[in-house]
Amino acid sequence: MLAGCSSRPAHPDFSASGYLADRGAVRIWRKERDSHVTRLMTVYTPFNGPAVETTDYQWQQDKLISIERHIAGEHPESVTMRFDQDGSLSFMQRQLEDRREALSADAIALYQYDAGRMLTVSDDLLKGRVVLQQGHWKPSGTVTLCQKGTRHPSFDRYAASYITQHQQESGKPLSIAWLEAPGGTQLLLVSADDICPAQPTAEDF
Repeated sequence: MLAGCSSRPAHPDFSASGYLADRGAVRIWRKERDSHVTRLMTVYTPFNGPAVETTDYQWQQDKLISIERHIAGEHPESVTMRFDQDGSLSFMQRQLEDRREALSADAIALYQYDAGRMLTVSDDLLKGRVVLQQGHWKPSGTVTLCQKGTRHPSFDRYAASYITQHQQESGKPLSIAWLEAPGGTQLLLVSADDICPAQPTAEDF
């Protein structure tokens, strides 16, 4: 079997995956450019509360070069960090609702650790062929995908009941996200908000 020079296995140019965390759903989009640049965007949606957390990571030649995190909700917050190729911090800013402030060295190290952890998680999900799908759910069980086309996910009884209950409570059209893998299908997210406009594509990501 032929092997390349990269320290990580080859991945599709553009992919989407995700997983269920303890307190929310994590959706991951990833793009590889020219075998030297990797961009990873994670969206963490808590099960309770509106504080959706979007983080954008970029690596160049396996070196982390930037982190941008935006937290929406009642108390919005954003963090931006850029790193030189030797790993040293070249720019850092934390923007709170009413002020800017610096991050501690420990906080920066934690962001860097989290970036590496998420890249490893993404590698494992892609290796396991876990694919994220999103779209607009219809009472028939059919989903119109964000990227066009339709799908009829084979949810278990609990997931199907959860979607139906959410529909009855909200009275609005629902967006859902789910994971497909060789081992089955898992419901990830149900929302009365339209999640499709925020879904990146290979062209604009």
